[in-house]
Amino acid sequence: MSNFARMERQRLTGLLRAAGPDAPTLCAGWTTRDLAAHLVLREQRMDAAAGIRLTPLAGWTARVQERYRARPYEELLRLFRTGPSAFSPFSLPGADEAANVLEYFVHAEDVRRAGDDWQPEPLGPGLTEALWRRLPMLARMEAGRKSPVPLVLRRPDGRAVTVTRRTGPTVEVTGEPGELVLFAFGRGARARVEMSGPQDAVEALRVVLPFE
Repeated sequence: MSNFARMERQRLTGLLRAAGPDAPTLCAGWTTRDLAAHLVLREQRMDAAAGIRLTPLAGWTARVQERYRARPYEELLRLFRTGPSAFSPFSLPGADEAANVLEYFVHAEDVRRAGDDWQPEPLGPGLTEALWRRLPMLARMEAGRKSPVPLVLRRPDGRAVTVTRRTGPTVEVTGEPGELVLFAFGRGARARVEMSGPQDAVEALRVVLPFE
């Protein structure tokens, strides 16, 4: 059975190494060193990882991340490439694949698409379907809580995910699964997607989820 989280971990490590520690990313205000520190913290320090989502703990998370950031860049890459420690929940059977395929795919593209000369790269059918399977729940968590309008994400073959069911005119976002993942995670400005819907609804969506 393919382990797409492991594959994306290796791809992300390679991109971070090739970019070097001071390259820009699509994570606002973060260099590749900041991103590497975040990835290691998320797996190695569960006491601090909670602050990634919980605002009251964000200060503690930032302090721990800064300590990791001060470490040699190659050490951070080695720690991330090696994977979670035995004490991390991500080391439980199936947890890495369930929790990290989208995380690592998005962050790999954060590095790859940060420059101006990037081009879309085709994904294998296995990874494409793995991203599509995980998209509905996480799109509702990420894009659904932000979207002011009814929102549908649609593949070119017609399959679709309803993200929100608010009242009003619906906006449909069409693209390949990897591009839809990036849009849902706020990277729409560097995603190849197409919008359809009333112009005022499209513009209202653009305010909270920018896109090309």
